[in-house]
Amino acid sequence: MDDPNGPNSRGDPEREERSDFAAARRGLVGELRERLDASERTLSAIQAVPRHEFVPEERRSRAYADRPLPIGHDQTISAPHMVAVMADLLDPDRGDRVLEVGTGCGYHAAVLVELVGPGTVYSAEYVPELAAAARERLDRLGYEVTVRAGDGREAFPDEAPFDAASVACAPTGGVPDPIVDQVRTGGRIVAPVEDDGLLARGGQRLVRLTVREDGVDREDHGGVRFVPMR
Repeated sequence: MDDPNGPNSRGDPEREERSDFAAARRGLVGELRERLDASERTLSAIQAVPRHEFVPEERRSRAYADRPLPIGHDQTISAPHMVAVMADLLDPDRGDRVLEVGTGCGYHAAVLVELVGPGTVYSAEYVPELAAAARERLDRLGYEVTVRAGDGREAFPDEAPFDAASVACAPTGGVPDPIVDQVRTGGRIVAPVEDDGLLARGGQRLVRLTVREDGVDREDHGGVRFVPMR
């Protein structure tokens, strides 16, 4: 029986999986363990999610390469190391309610479920076709995520406040106020952003914001490249 407080605790039945995919995922996690200063909790979440289920059939042979892959509609599934970095920076507690902006194929949302548990991840996707496909895929794989199509800044006002927000697309000019306003005081937001100050240091930067009563504390965690927020 799955540990109700540990990874893979969404309660889905034992899922058969091709041994080559399972071996490739173990190899990927081993590589990430050597390269990143990532928590074992995050690595366990990466280990639990079958990334090959989230990439197009014709790209499944590369599902466990540490690289982004196209998923259609000019969008990509993020490289596993970037998902791990963002999850570690967000560092959500079990039971936290998390807003995700940019569902894409649903992979990052699945990793978040492994960290916080079922039913507390709310994910917005601008492209209706991607939102519908991600909703079906997550449901089929046993990940309880609420997915809505639409602008991530406005998709879940009825569910706020959130404990944390993870943004998988790059807004211009910093994290939009409507996203910040949906996160409780003391909560964290991890996002790629580009603005005039950051462009001078290499384009998009990954930032972590901690929401305070009088504003936000902002940390820069290096250069990244994400699709733009729409």
